[in-house]
Amino acid sequence: MMADVQLYYDEMDSPIGTLTLISNGEKLVRIEYGEMDRRSDQMNKWVASYFGDVRFVHSPEKVVLAKKELQTYFNKQNREFSLEFEFHGTPFQQKVWQALVETIPYGETKSYKDIAVAIGNPKAVRAVGGAVNKNPFSIIVPCHRVIGTNGKMVGYNGGLDKKEYLLAHEKQAVGTF
Repeated sequence: MMADVQLYYDEMDSPIGTLTLISNGEKLVRIEYGEMDRRSDQMNKWVASYFGDVRFVHSPEKVVLAKKELQTYFNKQNREFSLEFEFHGTPFQQKVWQALVETIPYGETKSYKDIAVAIGNPKAVRAVGGAVNKNPFSIIVPCHRVIGTNGKMVGYNGGLDKKEYLLAHEKQAVGTF
């Protein structure tokens, strides 16, 4: 049986390890920590929820802009991402992810409560945490900038070491732009 949909991917090295970039051919649909072959079970489960039967095709040219923008981010030459990406998640998750993009400037942090307030649902702190954990666009949609209300580092899908690196990287780069 042939897959109905093709998704295109490539991997890139970064200071926080390998990133797998996935595109629908026009827009980025996910950034995953780790190599594609090591994340295939998780990826297949995710794509089944949003795309159905999918065939992954290694195609570096489909993610060139994403790689370039991430490389300039890591090289402290870029604070913002202009590439097009497409959210796949529940309406609530998408609202949270959009709030991350719109309300947390480069080099700053906000708490889960701040995000809950920003989306007009101040009691949804736990639900916001769940949505942040499911963010399909690590780095580009800045879930690493969300911290606990007490200012402590809490949870990060890629691991706290990556979150700490990204926050320190942005703090160091703030004066370089």
